[in-house]
Amino acid sequence: MKNSKTIILVGDGMGDLPLAELDNQTPMEAARTPAMDELCRHGQLGRLKTIPEGFPPGSDVANLSLLGYRPEQFYTGRSPLEAASMGVELKTGEVAFRCNLVNLDFAADGTVTMVDYSAGHISTDEAGKLIVSLDKQAAGKGIKLYPGISYRHLLVHQGEIADLGTVPPHDYTGQRVDRFWQRYLAAPELKKFLTDSLVILAAHPVNHKRQAEGKLSANGIWLWGEGKAPKMESLADKYGIKSALISAVDLLKGIGVYAGMDVIEVEGATGYLDTNYQGKVEAALQAARTNDLVFVHVEAPDETGHQGLLREKIQAIEDFDQKIVKPIVSGLGRENFRLVVCMDHFTPISLRTHVKNPIPFVLYDSTKNNMGCGMEYNEKNGRQSELFFTDGEEFLKYVLR
Repeated sequence: MKNSKTIILVGDGMGDLPLAELDNQTPMEAARTPAMDELCRHGQLGRLKTIPEGFPPGSDVANLSLLGYRPEQFYTGRSPLEAASMGVELKTGEVAFRCNLVNLDFAADGTVTMVDYSAGHISTDEAGKLIVSLDKQAAGKGIKLYPGISYRHLLVHQGEIADLGTVPPHDYTGQRVDRFWQRYLAAPELKKFLTDSLVILAAHPVNHKRQAEGKLSANGIWLWGEGKAPKMESLADKYGIKSALISAVDLLKGIGVYAGMDVIEVEGATGYLDTNYQGKVEAALQAARTNDLVFVHVEAPDETGHQGLLREKIQAIEDFDQKIVKPIVSGLGRENFRLVVCMDHFTPISLRTHVKNPIPFVLYDSTKNNMGCGMEYNEKNGRQSELFFTDGEEFLKYVLR
């Protein structure tokens, strides 16, 4: 790497709010993060507003901002991005939906409760068998399903569907969702497919086996994040850079496809605590040899935040620090590089969903080791910084300078 490279390391959803059980610290403050703290002490600490006014605080919007795009210009929905990552090219008039395999409780009084948005983090192999069966059922109905990873899948509807007012299932864990379910059933294009899917899933051997093992079954599907194909200019055209992206999540890979990035697949990358950290590090260091910008995304902090798992979220943050940040900095060695450590949004344990707080970020320049802020990396210290960007385009231009 003869010229300076830029690496952006994203711990999805690391940001949080103070918790009484942590003596009013956040999980980031309570976690042991020596690698991130060292970068912060010797680098710049700033803030970025990743969620524009009027937009949902999702990873789709937030990561578009981190990659230097203004969501106001390019965002059409989450699912079209996931479709791109799966090699699905949306045609004119087609609408893509994120299709979660979920566990729902259907009570006798008509109440429907979202027990688990991930069907107990169902395995990719199990989920694939269920999606194949649902796709066979949908044949000839203008609906096509595509299997993804774990509980995350894609449904494409051929033709317009009236606005369903869909909601992310992870926002309603343990809550009633019958008003949304009834809204979905009111759509004539979807009613038969949704009702038939309940029967197929209930009878499927995969779910019988999971129940026998004491696991949650994937007894329902949940559609959300709908949209049509966006029109985005590549990072090469927009910033004149060659770039690569590493993530286990289809959403991020789809952003990479539309951004014209080299989307690198890492075997064993799961999007959870058991992901292949070493594989991601090796892929990032290799990509840094031939790219101007390398973007590495780790999903585990966000997943644990949605589940309300405090110990696991702290572990996810510490793993990100020791298994991603530390070895990448070490692997870059004496080369000239700029490195950003950040999150895309907050996923507070107490809320189990995303919030749109501006995110703190660290910008470390290996050629300017004496310009540090002298503070540790966390949300509280980030709020003290005067370096603040209101949009991702402004942010990335600063980082690349």
